[in-house]
Amino acid sequence: MAEEATAKEFDVLILGGGSAGYAAALRSVQYGMTVGLIEKDKVGGTCLHWGCIPTKAYLHAAELADEARTSSKYGINTTLESIDMAAVRGYKDGIVAGKFKGLTGLLKQKKITVIQGAGKLVSQNEIEVDGTRYSGKNIILASGSEAKTFGLPIGGRIMTSTEALELDYTPKSAIVLGGGVIGSEFASAWNSFGVDVTIIEGLDHLVANEDPAIIKVVEREFKKKKIKTSLGTFFEKVEDTGDGVKVTLADGKEFTAEVCLVAVGRGPVTAGLGYEEQGITLDRGFVITNERLHTGVGNIYAIGDIVPGLQLAHRGYQQGHFVAEEIAGNNPLIVEDINIPKVTFTDPEIMSVGYSEPKAKEKFGEDNVETVEYNLAGNGKSSILGTGGVIKMVRQKNGPVVGVHGVGKRISEQIGEAQLIVNWEAYPEDVAAFVHAHPTQNESLGEAAMALNGHPLHG
Repeated sequence: MAEEATAKEFDVLILGGGSAGYAAALRSVQYGMTVGLIEKDKVGGTCLHWGCIPTKAYLHAAELADEARTSSKYGINTTLESIDMAAVRGYKDGIVAGKFKGLTGLLKQKKITVIQGAGKLVSQNEIEVDGTRYSGKNIILASGSEAKTFGLPIGGRIMTSTEALELDYTPKSAIVLGGGVIGSEFASAWNSFGVDVTIIEGLDHLVANEDPAIIKVVEREFKKKKIKTSLGTFFEKVEDTGDGVKVTLADGKEFTAEVCLVAVGRGPVTAGLGYEEQGITLDRGFVITNERLHTGVGNIYAIGDIVPGLQLAHRGYQQGHFVAEEIAGNNPLIVEDINIPKVTFTDPEIMSVGYSEPKAKEKFGEDNVETVEYNLAGNGKSSILGTGGVIKMVRQKNGPVVGVHGVGKRISEQIGEAQLIVNWEAYPEDVAAFVHAHPTQNESLGEAAMALNGHPLHG
């Protein structure tokens, strides 16, 4: 249980106990500040309970299902008997419960006062929770995001990711509205569980924010896995037909399935929380801040999914640390969204940091960008794992690497070095000089750097 809230005044008062909010709390107490952390549901927020952690648990189970189906090609003769979704859900719940217990214990150990209830900003230094007012010399707004529904009737066969994670059965067929990160991850997992999946995406491509070279591989692999797609036309209507769902597109085309997942993005949770009444600027529900995450009102900051930009748990952590350091007077370094690492845990996995080729050309000019693609077919460990894919590096002409992108099984594990390359503004020759252990997929980063430096080794 949360520590009972007895204090009413804090150095730092935080509204929202998700990734951003609790990171700010933990960093603040390290500087000797008293902290009140207000959470209406469970600390850990969407990421821990309904997002990153549970979906990745499902994706790991999906990977095991695929391995069981295909292991004979490695000389290991196994068969997949069935998918027990209730047991998969139980496995996921166990992971979440363990992490939740660890987090609540950590917050208690650090003497962070967790205030249970729905908070509302009522002055420039006060938040009210169930009739009780708490004050903070500094206030951090971290109220998070929720699934967008476009007004669709969520319930029964029409669901968001939250409801989809609670299914105790495997639907025979599913329509996924949205081919971004969430939609593509669910489509990938459900496909591995034996569901007949169709993705409907209004844009012309899946994972449209990725580099074109990455998108090409993902779309090809999804097609191989028999994940169907309808791209380039937005949906107009979704109906529960009693024994299934029917989705009608803007051009009149119709699709039917047993269930429909609405994965059209996430919107900020800011309505009715008193932000505008205190003079805070909102744009489409997002809190507008300066580059140092200050709202321009009193000592009020905003962090995480309510601030325009990437909606990622680790961005929330970073912003939580940043604001705590800012309040402590340590003048922390700004990390721009472009330099925040991104991973999509589809099969194949996607990792990226920095500029894609089109974005780099937009930023630095058509003739001032050089790229290279290293095919994972030339990487020994990737062949052992049975995966294809590419590593793509983007550099300024005669300058540093400004983007690293990859797609392939387990390629997410390479995001660490990729982030260092981009954020430390390494030149290809810097990276090429490092020794990359053999046989690992990590070698593919070294190979790409050598090729971008004009001296490929294997290729």
